[in-house]
Amino acid sequence: MSQRPTPRSAATALALALTVLTGSLALTTAARAEAPMQKVQAPGWYRMMLGQFEITALSDGTVALPVDKLLTHAPAARINALLARSHQKAPLETSVNGYLVNTGSKLVLIDTGAAGLFGPTLGKLVANLQAAGYQPEQVDEIYITHMHPDHVGGLVADGKMAFPNAVVRADMREGDFWLNKANLDAAPADGKGFFQGAMASLNPYVAAGKLKPFDGETELVPGIRAIPARGHTPGHTLYAVESEGKRIVFWGDLMHVAAVQFVQPDITIQFDSDSKSAAPQRIKNFADAAKKGYLVAGAHLSFPGIGRLLPDGKGYQWLPVNYSSAP
Repeated sequence: MSQRPTPRSAATALALALTVLTGSLALTTAARAEAPMQKVQAPGWYRMMLGQFEITALSDGTVALPVDKLLTHAPAARINALLARSHQKAPLETSVNGYLVNTGSKLVLIDTGAAGLFGPTLGKLVANLQAAGYQPEQVDEIYITHMHPDHVGGLVADGKMAFPNAVVRADMREGDFWLNKANLDAAPADGKGFFQGAMASLNPYVAAGKLKPFDGETELVPGIRAIPARGHTPGHTLYAVESEGKRIVFWGDLMHVAAVQFVQPDITIQFDSDSKSAAPQRIKNFADAAKKGYLVAGAHLSFPGIGRLLPDGKGYQWLPVNYSSAP
């Protein structure tokens, strides 16, 4: 016959059980605390609709830039003060973005990232394009804002066309300048890499008859128009995309450092081929975007780099697009 537990023995058993349970929870908590950090990001793509067009932002990665030394037309103290106001400092981790536009009949890529031409932290655009549900073979046309290495490097992989079925479009002034061997030979030693990168990236498409230059403002496909904004490079081009009365303008390198150049748009950068022309282009296009309220997208705005401008004194506030999880 079993003995009925006494109140004392029941209390002792309960205390023992609680002790065991507490120890088990402590072990579980300790085990979780010791789990290794993953230290990786999710794939870098962001999707939105513009009327009937699908827009997908694609990250090529980020690169740290000594912007306090690269930005011009302002003393370093002013640049550093503007960075600090946004809780930033040099070297500044800077996004490199490309954009995919699906019009329903054409799949268009605007800029291709750097691949291996700008250091090991970039070169993720093709992988992110695939993560976003597309394959390089599906891209019909590629629109290049300009032929700096962080915009054209992704055109090739192992010396071959990374987008084998795509036609590449750029203002004729870009090819005339960057693909010209005489200009390469005349360039200073620290500038030759820009020409060499452009040639390595574009020449496979030239050889295949797939580089199709245009001259100035041009409608490339229905709903997408090239708009000249020369200065940063000889043929630097913006691309305006419109569907159902909605508009987004892809800026390329119209600007580089949001914390500085939105506040003071006349500040330029050493990468400009002609800073005296680049600054007025920035000022004009900032004012137009703020007045008309359309979306803009920048290659070096923090990913996904899409938003609007709001006038703020002599400068502007940047209003990033509101995130949506809707398909």
